[in-house]
Amino acid sequence: MPQPSVPVMRRLLEMNFNLYYSRFALDNDRLCMRFDSDIATASPSKLYYGLKELSTKADKQDDLLVLDFSMLETTDSEHISAIPENEKAVKYEFLQKWIQQTLGTISSLDADKFSGGIAYMLLALIYKIDYLIAPEGKLLYELEKITGIYFKKDERPVVEKNRDMIEAFKKMEAIPKEEVFSCLFRSKFSFAIVAPQQYKVIAESIHGANQNVAWYRDNNYSFIATQIAEYGISYCQYSYSLPRVITEFYHLFMMVNYADYFVALGYKPAYYNPAKNQFASQDIIERIKTIQDSWKDKYPLLDFKIQNLRFDNLVNFNQTFTTEMEFLNTDPK
Repeated sequence: MPQPSVPVMRRLLEMNFNLYYSRFALDNDRLCMRFDSDIATASPSKLYYGLKELSTKADKQDDLLVLDFSMLETTDSEHISAIPENEKAVKYEFLQKWIQQTLGTISSLDADKFSGGIAYMLLALIYKIDYLIAPEGKLLYELEKITGIYFKKDERPVVEKNRDMIEAFKKMEAIPKEEVFSCLFRSKFSFAIVAPQQYKVIAESIHGANQNVAWYRDNNYSFIATQIAEYGISYCQYSYSLPRVITEFYHLFMMVNYADYFVALGYKPAYYNPAKNQFASQDIIERIKTIQDSWKDKYPLLDFKIQNLRFDNLVNFNQTFTTEMEFLNTDPK
């Protein structure tokens, strides 16, 4: 901050009020975060959570502050690595495509009658963008705000929350290409934002979502059905720190559902061709076996029953794949 700024200092003062361990501070003209503790109370737990708060808040706020206040300049960006321009172009193209596809589907539905299905689609869209596009800065902040619209504990009906999420996605769709590009980069991380959970919680999320697939599947709303089945596991990937083996299964699941995206990024093989409704079933099975084999020492009871998978259409594949994930035994050796 080369020149003193009252708006910046006010923002930092307000944020300081909500911090538990650390604080924003000035080191000459450099904005930084500080955490300290006297020896008597410096337990390992306090040091861990203090450093975690400092790291995660600083990583998020540096991008937002520079974006919101033109008088600020970026510093200490060695932890950031650039993404090739062609990869940014692919991510921008699919960001637009997925938003338009979801909003287009929603516009053809009755907002009251389909309020549950619409909510599932919008939330799955958030988690899909977060995982596959992996935005930082303003784009990530906007995604978190949309999530907050739905999960805020208030008495508003789902129809109203859906309407607000739709409006927020329309604004995201209108963000200039150059601004989206500036939010696409890779960072190194020391701390996860989310915490681990018992696998029972993950299984219940998958089961709950799959229970709601049947009506949409049977009434030919296949896109909604695929999104609901996706939501169950995507919610967990977004909200919790999952065992690495579960993330690898989830990644395969997403590579099947969004094969065109991965092909555009240069991945091979394509696990699914939506135009022909063709699955590369043998490649999918081989990948599942590889994941299981690589983790069998740590999770000897892990048993993904490949024979239960269905490859007749994407809805049935999603439901059978996630059902197998629901019943995985992740008890360590």
